[in-house]
Amino acid sequence: MTLAFLKPEHRQRLIYHVALLGGVALLTSAAIGVADHLTRADIARRQLEDLQLTLQQVVPASYYDNELVRDTVTVKDAAGEPLTVYRARRGGQVQAVCYRVKAPGYGNTAMVIALGVDRSGTLLGVRVISHNETPGLGDKIELGKSDWILRFTGRSLTDPQPEKWGVKKDGGAFDQFTGATITPRAVVKAVKGGLDFFAAHRALLLDEAPAQTAATAPGSAGEKRL
Repeated sequence: MTLAFLKPEHRQRLIYHVALLGGVALLTSAAIGVADHLTRADIARRQLEDLQLTLQQVVPASYYDNELVRDTVTVKDAAGEPLTVYRARRGGQVQAVCYRVKAPGYGNTAMVIALGVDRSGTLLGVRVISHNETPGLGDKIELGKSDWILRFTGRSLTDPQPEKWGVKKDGGAFDQFTGATITPRAVVKAVKGGLDFFAAHRALLLDEAPAQTAATAPGSAGEKRL
């Protein structure tokens, strides 16, 4: 049945309800838009603060006098995915870098790990910043649950030797957790992969080799993409 077959009073009622619903939808959309506009800056500021805290955990303040979050270079990792690297400069020279690597975790949820690496390829710090591992077992990768993650500090591709970059159950140099081997095994492998990434791109990460293409970000010492 079309509107032409409805009585005038029925058509008026229908139009009224359509207009009312349309007005409510319009007001709701406007309210959501205003709320998004008002909170966008706060959300961005909080994300920047969280990023700064992460960087500070793996790169000591003595290594830089610049804004790490604004001095970056983006390089493709071994999987061909873009990886943002934050560079710690002192006196204009890159002294260390920080970036994130991923490891397969429980329930197909990746563990995200932050690495700080100095010019020589030595780890300044490692932190697992997100994961979904089993409480009481795999979650010992958290610094708040155990000091296991601190054992990477000072390590490099030659300490231990490459064949020893594994858990002791596999003949490696790193402890596993009682009742949990999969999680530490994945973290050790990911950290080793992170050091391999640094070794493969060292000159670019330390700003000692030009990128093929480069773009400078406002307010930064230079953001490059390769």
